[in-house]
Amino acid sequence: MNELLAFKESLYEQFARIGKAVASPKRLELLELLSQAPRAVEALASQAGLSIANTSRHLHVLRAAGLVEFHKDGLYVIYRLADPTVAVFLNSLRQLAEKRLSDVDALMRRFLADHPSPEPIALDELRRRIKEGSITLIDVRPVEEYATGHLPGAISLPLAELKQRLKELPRKKSIVAYCRGGYCIMAHQAVETLRAKGFLADRIQEGVLDWRAKGLPVE
Repeated sequence: MNELLAFKESLYEQFARIGKAVASPKRLELLELLSQAPRAVEALASQAGLSIANTSRHLHVLRAAGLVEFHKDGLYVIYRLADPTVAVFLNSLRQLAEKRLSDVDALMRRFLADHPSPEPIALDELRRRIKEGSITLIDVRPVEEYATGHLPGAISLPLAELKQRLKELPRKKSIVAYCRGGYCIMAHQAVETLRAKGFLADRIQEGVLDWRAKGLPVE
């Protein structure tokens, strides 16, 4: 019996390594960024608002737990998720938090009150409009994220370039924007900019990870 108890204790201790590794808001943010595309340490540090040294320390913890891997590209160290199941885990964690933590909903309500935006259109509606050819779907994430994977038919139009590239967009079609998912504000900002310039614009709440989780194809 003692042998069985020792086995169970050792087993759950291994499972707990994952919990310890993600028990940091910044490490979760780094994983979220890497779920979109591989990145150099310097790029991760810039986007997460961390020093390079702190970013490296967080990545070391995530690597020790088997959640990320890296390779060298010249002078740069490029990190990526160790396995697609890490992205699935992140998506499940988010859904669990949405379901069980009322603070998540309260935070989103406060954010949306300060950043009013039209209700997102549903994926079924999006797919219908794509089939009809009645919309232009734009991916407003950075170009490296688009290159890693994007929704079928989407064109890359990073938020930072949107104002300079408005002439590329049709005036007679509705523009539908998407970014990294439900907690990414880039699609909100894109719709706000487009509507201010007289475009018909909507957004979807889901990103590439949500699209994949539903078993839908990604280009």
